Amino acid sequence: MRRIVIDTDPGQDDAVALLAALASPELEVVAVTTVAGNVPLSRTTANALAMVELAGRPEVPVYAGCARPMVRRLVTAEYVHGPTGIDGADLPAVTLAATPGNAVDALIDLLTRSEATTVCLLGPHTNLAMAMVKEPSITAHIDEIVLMGGGFFEGGNTTPAAEFNIYVDPHAAQVVFTSGVPITMMPLDVTHQALTTDARIARFRALGTPAGEAVAGMLDFYDRHDEAKYGTEGGPLHDPCVIAYLLRPELFTGRRCHVAIEHHSELTMGMTVIDWWGVTGNEPNAQVMNQVDADGYYELLTDRIGRIHPVTG
Repeated sequence: MRRIVIDTDPGQDDAVALLAALASPELEVVAVTTVAGNVPLSRTTANALAMVELAGRPEVPVYAGCARPMVRRLVTAEYVHGPTGIDGADLPAVTLAATPGNAVDALIDLLTRSEATTVCLLGPHTNLAMAMVKEPSITAHIDEIVLMGGGFFEGGNTTPAAEFNIYVDPHAAQVVFTSGVPITMMPLDVTHQALTTDARIARFRALGTPAGEAVAGMLDFYDRHDEAKYGTEGGPLHDPCVIAYLLRPELFTGRRCHVAIEHHSELTMGMTVIDWWGVTGNEPNAQVMNQVDADGYYELLTDRIGRIHPVTG
C-alpha cells in the first residue's frame, strides 16, 4: 500500500481522481488538502468533502488550505467547471465538515510522520510550496511528487504558453520544481490523449451507481468546453492521470528532463520550459510523460469508480 496525500482544487477532473484514489486499496489516502484554483477555496473544499462522502470514506480528513497564490491574484476557471466546480454531479448536500487546521500545517505534520509519502498535486502548488518554505525539512519525507501540470508540444490551455495549474501559481511551482524531490509530471501532452468520448462516459453511467452517475454527469458537463475549444470528440481528462500512474505506471511513457518554471515574464508567465532534447545541459529534475494508453486509462478508471457502492444503513 502506497501512502499518499492528495492536494487538489476540484474541478470535475479532480473529483474523478479523488474517487478513483479513494476506491483503490493499493493507495492509503492519509489526507486530502484543498487549494483555491478551479474555483475559490470554499468551493474546492466542499467539493472534496462531497467526493469523500460519495466514496464512502468519511474517515479521510480534508484540510482547507491557501485561498490565493503566493504572489499573484487568484485566477479561477468557472467558465470550464461551472460555478460549483463540479456542475453535473447532482449530489445531495454534504454532511461532512473539513478537519480543523490549515492544510499547510497539516502537510508538514503528515509528512514528518513518515519517511515515504507521495504527494499528488492536482491543482496549483500553493499548499505544498508554502509548507516547503515554512518547514524545508519536509522534502526529506516525500518519496515522490506526482503532478498534473504544464505542457511542451501542446503549449498552454490558459495562455498560449501556460497550463492552468502552473499559471495560477507559478511561484509555487518554482518552489516545487527546485525542491530536489523526485517529480513525475503529467503535462497536457499526455492528458490531451485521454479524451472523454461519449462511449467512455456511457460506461461510467452504465455502472448504475451514484458514483457512476455522478462521474458521467460531471464529464458530460465538463467536456462541452474543450470540445468547442479544440474541435475534438470529448475533452481531456487531466487529473486522474496522476492516480492512474500510481496504480498502473505502465500505461505511461516519457523521459527524464529538466523543467524550469517561468515566473517573471508576463508574456510567458507559468510556462513549463521542458528541456526534452537535453540542449541546456541542466540536470533532469522530473520524469515528464508524453504518451498514455488511453483505452487502458479509461478501463482502469471505470473499474475503480465501479468499486464504489452506495453506503447503506
